[in-house]
Amino acid sequence: MKTQIFIDGAYVAPTSGATFDAVDPSNNTVFHQVPRGDATDIDKAVKAARRAFDEGPWPRMSGAERAACLRRMGDLIAARTDALARIEVQDNGKPLPEAVWDIEDTAGVFHFYADLAEGLDGHEQNVPLGMEGFTSKAVKEPIGVAGAIIPWNFPLLMASWKVAPALAAGCCMVLKPSELTSVTALELGEIANEAGLPPGVLNIVTGFGPEAGQPLTEHPLVDKLAFTGSVPTGSRIMATAARDIKAVSLELGGKSPLVVFADTPVEEAVEWILFGIFWNQGEVCSATSRVLIEDSAYEAVMERLVTEARKIKIGHGLDEGVLLGPLVSKSQHDKVLDWIETGKREARLVSGGGIPAGLEDGCYVEPTIFADVPEDATIWTEEIFGPVVCVKPFKTEEEAIRLANDTRFGLGAAVMSKDLERAERVARAFRAGIVWVNCSQPTFTEAPWGGYKQSGFGRELGEWGLNNYLETKQITTWDAHRPWGWYIKE
Repeated sequence: MKTQIFIDGAYVAPTSGATFDAVDPSNNTVFHQVPRGDATDIDKAVKAARRAFDEGPWPRMSGAERAACLRRMGDLIAARTDALARIEVQDNGKPLPEAVWDIEDTAGVFHFYADLAEGLDGHEQNVPLGMEGFTSKAVKEPIGVAGAIIPWNFPLLMASWKVAPALAAGCCMVLKPSELTSVTALELGEIANEAGLPPGVLNIVTGFGPEAGQPLTEHPLVDKLAFTGSVPTGSRIMATAARDIKAVSLELGGKSPLVVFADTPVEEAVEWILFGIFWNQGEVCSATSRVLIEDSAYEAVMERLVTEARKIKIGHGLDEGVLLGPLVSKSQHDKVLDWIETGKREARLVSGGGIPAGLEDGCYVEPTIFADVPEDATIWTEEIFGPVVCVKPFKTEEEAIRLANDTRFGLGAAVMSKDLERAERVARAFRAGIVWVNCSQPTFTEAPWGGYKQSGFGRELGEWGLNNYLETKQITTWDAHRPWGWYIKE
């Protein structure tokens, strides 16, 4: 595990020499010291990225040349899957099978954007014009230096969602991981060097938001900011970026609905309700934390849901069969427990709500289910970001759509029904950027990811993720063999 930040192709100590604790949430013990970068380190990193972009080879390489480097990075990540996954279990708390899945997906993201980088070669669009004598084409170019700030729930995977498309486009980047889960992100520096990435193309500075994140968003040499995290922080980043008219993409919070119609088999409904909220301990921005069940099926689904939730094995992420690990930190643990206490005053607690017996030393919370939740309850309207699901019945399709859309968020939404025409109709009616039919949470590198309303704007993944880091330039040419003749007459 690395003990230095990564700037201009080398691991270096932060200017202050300071570090901070990496804490294992399974037992709240310190397992590593992370370098604590600050504004001086951010300045060095941004200037290294600027030099690499303005003077270095990376933006001037062909897409195929960049693709070869990205592909090697993906291969090197894949070769380190077990080691990286085990670090993430220790740093984040998630069960090992989930961590392995994340790292495998991370390698896949680099491979995917390697393919898209190749597709940039010779990609010019001829633009038909309405005036004889002119020809025009649109070309795509890298936007410049990108700053990326990533969250703690999928540490290396969220880094790849920003790093891989930015590098594929020809950008240079400064990455600021969350201070809660910084360890695997620092490994990307070594991987980049082994893959042959030129110095300065990728820089990684770990540290706290006010000390490192804010200076990154404010730096005048940064052309583009990409952020995943909370709505309040996203709002501050937007305001800061406005001063220099920086390009911004934001993926923020969510309070996503899952609508279950009565024709859905109970077992299928329960499986996806569980996966939609308890996967990754519910620390998922798109988690379907508001479940709406058609009233004729409500009691049957609720009974099975409670039964199956109580079977979920809770414990250390490396233990066999564990499907729910600790929350990421003591502070997050306390926040979720506070939300549960609020929920007890607002709705009916039917399962969970406490700390599992024997696991009091860690940041564990039982899978928690609230029933008959009023639509004005704060646990129904606010993001909890933990293993807590709110459930209520509905009578009609129209009511379900109204309740689903009655939120300031719009990241994800899901609908379950054997009537696929109805499911499609409801999916179209949702005001959300990601909609699942007869499932919840599957995420594919090829498909666009992003939200409506206060869940942010811009799209990651797929070709849309690459476009985040590209500018479009018009090049229009006049036929020099023809006189223009506006001022000078022959």
